[in-house]
Formats: sequence, structure tokens, C-alpha cells
Amino acid sequence: MKTKTVLVALALTLAPTLSLAMGCNYDKLEQQAMSCAAGTVYDADTNSCVATTG
Repeated sequence: MKTKTVLVALALTLAPTLSLAMGCNYDKLEQQAMSCAAGTVYDADTNSCVATTG
């Protein structure tokens, strides 16, 4: 009984810590910012800046 109580207390103590660690970089991995030089635009197909025409 004592072991079960200690394990439950440990799990309840670590649960918030683990959830914060998982959510820390959630949106940062999905979004990236890129700026191109004047006269160029970002091309998603080639993942680079290409010169604008016209």
C-alpha cells in the first residue's frame, strides 16, 4: 500500500512538469520567418528567394 501511494504521488508531481516540457516548443517548430532582399520574393517550391519579373 505504501509503495502504491508513493508512486501515485510521484506521478502527480511529475505530470505538470512533463506537460510543460511537451508544450514548450509546440508552435515554434511549425512556423519560420524568412525575409527576402528587395526585388525578390519567397518561393515555397524551391524554399528560396527568387527575383521578381516585370
